[in-house]
Amino acid sequence: MSSNTFGKIFSFTTFGESHGEALGVVIDGMPAMVKVDYDLLLSDLERRRPGQSSLSTQRMEGDKPEILSGVFENKTTGTPIAVIVRNTDQRSKDYSNVAHSFRPGHADYTYTEKYGIRDYRGGGRSSGRETLARVIAGAFAKMALKHFGVTVNAGLVGVGEVMADIENWDPPFLPPLYAPKGIWEEKMTERIEVARKEGDSVGSIVECRIDGVPTGLGEPAFDKLDAVLAHAMFSLGAVKGFEIGSGFSSASKKGSENNDRIRMNGEKPLFETNNAGGILGGISNGDQIILKTYFKPTPSISFPQETISDDKKEIELTIKGRHDPCIGVRAVVVVEAMAATVILDFLLRRRCDRI
Repeated sequence: MSSNTFGKIFSFTTFGESHGEALGVVIDGMPAMVKVDYDLLLSDLERRRPGQSSLSTQRMEGDKPEILSGVFENKTTGTPIAVIVRNTDQRSKDYSNVAHSFRPGHADYTYTEKYGIRDYRGGGRSSGRETLARVIAGAFAKMALKHFGVTVNAGLVGVGEVMADIENWDPPFLPPLYAPKGIWEEKMTERIEVARKEGDSVGSIVECRIDGVPTGLGEPAFDKLDAVLAHAMFSLGAVKGFEIGSGFSSASKKGSENNDRIRMNGEKPLFETNNAGGILGGISNGDQIILKTYFKPTPSISFPQETISDDKKEIELTIKGRHDPCIGVRAVVVVEAMAATVILDFLLRRRCDRI
C-alpha cells in the first residue's frame, strides 16, 4: 500500500510523476463559499516554479493550474477540488544513464527495494516536483485561513554556513532568494552560485511563522499540533531536521532560562518570551508559531560518485540533467503550504472539541 493523502478534515491527495503527463491534487474538506483567489494560487505556484533564476533548476515549466472541479462562480462548493498541472519541459533522456543505477542520496534504491519498479525519469514520484501539488493545496488552505485571520509566512534563513538575522522579519520576501532583507542576501546568493558553478549543492534552512492562531489547536496525545507540523515538514523529500520555538538550543538551557513567563495584559495572558514556539503540551497557546525546517543539499551533483547498479555491481556514476543547487530557495512556499494545510485542518477539528 502507499500513503499519498495528508490531513483529517481538510485533506488532500497528490498524484503524478516528475516526467509524467501531469501532476495534480484532489482536495477534500474545503469549506464551501470561500472566494477563490486565483492571484494567490498563481503567485504561490510562481514562487515554486523552476527556471526563475540561476539559483534554481533551469527546467522551464509554466506550471499553469487547471481546476477541474469543486469551484463554481469563483467560490468553493464544498465538494472535492481537483487541480492538475501538465508537464511541458521533460527531458527524460537526461536520465537514461541512471535507468539501471542508484543515485547516491536519492530514493532510487529504496523505491526499487519496496516496489520492485521505479520511474527513473527525474525520480518519478520521489521528485521534488511533486511539491507543486502541495502548493496548490496550501493556496486553497490560505484562502480559507483568511476567514480565521490566520497568516502563514516563510523565508530562507540559512544557506550553508550563511545565516540571516531572523529578527528582521518583514514578509512577504521577494525573489530570487525569498529571504529576509539584509546584508546576508548577497552572501547567500554567492554561496549558491559557487556551488552551482562547481557542479555541487548546498543545504539550507527555511523558517516559518504563523500569526493569528487561536488557543486550543492540537489533539493530544498523538496528534499534537507540533507533532503534525513536524510530520508535514518531514514528508518533504529533502528534509532532515525540524525544530519549533527554541528547538535544539533548548537542550543546552536550564528550565529557568527556557520557560516562558506569563503575565496579564489587561484581560489577556501575555507570554514574555516564546521559547515554546506558540505550542504548549501539543496545543497552541495563542502566541506566534515559529518553526524551522532543515533541507539537505540537493543529492544530484555533477561529480562522479561511487554507487551500485540494479544488478548490485559497483560502478561510478555522473548525474546529468537540471537540478537545484539549493533546495531551500523553492522550498519556502512549500513549507508555507504544508503549514497552512495543518492549521486549517486543526481549525476545522477544533469545532468538535466541546459543546
